[in-house]
Amino acid sequence: MAIDMNLKVLIVDDYKTMLRILANLLRQLKFTNIEEAMDGSEALRRLRAENFGLVISDWNMEPMTGIELLREVRADEKLKHLPFIMITAESKSENVIAAKEAGVSNYIVKPFNAETLKRKMVSVLGEF
Repeated sequence: MAIDMNLKVLIVDDYKTMLRILANLLRQLKFTNIEEAMDGSEALRRLRAENFGLVISDWNMEPMTGIELLREVRADEKLKHLPFIMITAESKSENVIAAKEAGVSNYIVKPFNAETLKRKMVSVLGEF
């Protein structure tokens, strides 16, 4: 079954530039329903208030990091099944392991392009 291209995607990053890049990549992939949050705590508020189909979050943010956000999402009965892709500049294996243990759906190391993003999204959501 094909993915609904109107799927609501929440992108989370404390750098406006990265949010813009991510939004542009998602638009290149034909996703149009894109929302933004500047940190994990804002993202969590939005996730609890609205319905999203996917979260793409940076790891390194203040005051709530991406891994803390992921743990909150996985601990929340209403949100725990939400697909969650983590983005980080760190490719250290302990980070990958920590993210996997926290229940991440997939993981992207910066820098990346639309093709990499699509491949990770397909692995989480299915073909689109």
